Amino acid sequence: MDQAVDLGFGGTIQPDRARLLSVSDDVAAWVGEALGVRPDDPALFKRALTHSSHTGESYERLEFLGDRVLGLIMAEWLSEVFPDEPEGQLSKRFNALVTGAVCAEVARGIGAVAHVRLGKQARDDGAQHGDNLLGDVMEALLGALYRTAGLDAARAAVRRLWADRIHSDDKAPQHPKSALQEWAAANRRAAPAYELVDRAGPGHAPRFTVRVAVGKDEVSAEGASKQEAETAAAQALLEVLSTQAAPRRKRRR
Repeated sequence: MDQAVDLGFGGTIQPDRARLLSVSDDVAAWVGEALGVRPDDPALFKRALTHSSHTGESYERLEFLGDRVLGLIMAEWLSEVFPDEPEGQLSKRFNALVTGAVCAEVARGIGAVAHVRLGKQARDDGAQHGDNLLGDVMEALLGALYRTAGLDAARAAVRRLWADRIHSDDKAPQHPKSALQEWAAANRRAAPAYELVDRAGPGHAPRFTVRVAVGKDEVSAEGASKQEAETAAAQALLEVLSTQAAPRRKRRR
């Protein structure tokens, strides 16, 4: 059997330990490329990539921290980039930029999927590709970066990874649920009513179905979380209502 040389201690090491050292080196190199800081000890970043279905500590505490780190950095950045916008417009931009779906897109962009650590069943189910898990992992990575390298390093990473997104809209985007609420009020309709219709799938990859109704108009939509399903349903109902309104506008002409 081939043996690997342990350069740190001399002599030889067993293949299992050589593999673990190789994994650590791979994670450290990837973090350096993806986040701009190569850690001397990648243990915290490996935890940030570890789902609860895998052995060892999961990313959940780091995700809690990273969510707050991202929020602070994004609020600060938006205040600088859009100095004349009122708080309400900044809030719309903020909410659009820190969603789980956006965090998941960023995680995919830096190649996090290849490094996520899952239990066998969760991996077989494809949980590593889901927005919920990848969004959490991205926030956990920011938490790990903050813990190991400080706020300046986390700020630099966020501003680089979100650079294309912060300037993507001249006007502050309207969240579908807020837009539907405003449409209903402007058209003297009942407030939107949301109902959870179904929850399916395993715990690590759930699927939620939500129905939203404004008066007699209603649609259903799915999502990886209840909030995501509500957002999708609101967007779908807005499209239905706008389609219904178009013929009326034409007749008035």
